[in-house]
Amino acid sequence: MKERGSDYFENSCHATFVHQEYAIRNPMNWEGYGEYCWGITASDGPGGTKRVVNGVEREFFGYLARGAPFGPDDGTVAPWVVVASVPFAPEIVVPTMRHFARMNLGMTRKYGFKPSFNQSFKVDDSPTGWWVTPYHVGIEQGPVVLMIENYRTGLLWNIMRRCPPLVTGLRRAGFAGGWL
Repeated sequence: MKERGSDYFENSCHATFVHQEYAIRNPMNWEGYGEYCWGITASDGPGGTKRVVNGVEREFFGYLARGAPFGPDDGTVAPWVVVASVPFAPEIVVPTMRHFARMNLGMTRKYGFKPSFNQSFKVDDSPTGWWVTPYHVGIEQGPVVLMIENYRTGLLWNIMRRCPPLVTGLRRAGFAGGWL
């Protein structure tokens, strides 16, 4: 990355914008994707099944490492990964979080947003009319808390920078420059 004039932080910034742009372009025509509805990552999904959606047979997955722009992509969005991206691109993350809040995904509940949903996977008895995971997954909550605090104060990053074993390990692994 150094040879290309980038680093982990810069790469994460670019990746955040790529995810949003992918949703705006929406090459697979998933319902809901757009400027304020994106966030593709490993997450729960509506299940291992196929359905015809708008005349096209679609495959939907359960828990899977989804990706953008090269997939797999089954229309499932994970709000938690958007929130965890707030230090990298607050100008697109905060408006997206506001959009998710208006979608009634549980933002004000104990564990915050439901971790994933899929507007293309219709569910008759769902209050939204589409699939929303019934679960909260702890491993997805950790990055949310840490990255919100990094956005607010930089606390975790500052602690990391002052941790001699971590700094030594990164240097031994070949990392240099930046804050090292």
